[in-house]
Amino acid sequence: MPFMYILECQDRTLYVGSTKDLERRLWEHSEGLGSVYTRSRLPVRLLYCEQFDRIDEAFRREKQVQGWGRVKRLALVKGRTEKLPPLSRKPKRDSTGDVSGESPWEDG
Repeated sequence: MPFMYILECQDRTLYVGSTKDLERRLWEHSEGLGSVYTRSRLPVRLLYCEQFDRIDEAFRREKQVQGWGRVKRLALVKGRTEKLPPLSRKPKRDSTGDVSGESPWEDG
């Protein structure tokens, strides 16, 4: 089954990928045989994955999530899906140029 997945690298960066065989791909990443990006940031750990019927769907989702910032990716990982739409908008700034509004991690 195809998957889109998110890894956390040793340097705390997030890597987003897709694969037809998640177990094999995770092994490749952990052995330094995965992407050039993760190879120099070992060890990695799986934070999140989504399963799809077709690889093109997993790849499409990979590209979507790759376009997101760290905060939005972490909201997805933590299951805070209600936070995803607000994180898609540019933050509002007050008259001083500071970002206003609540943090995506606050409850409320």
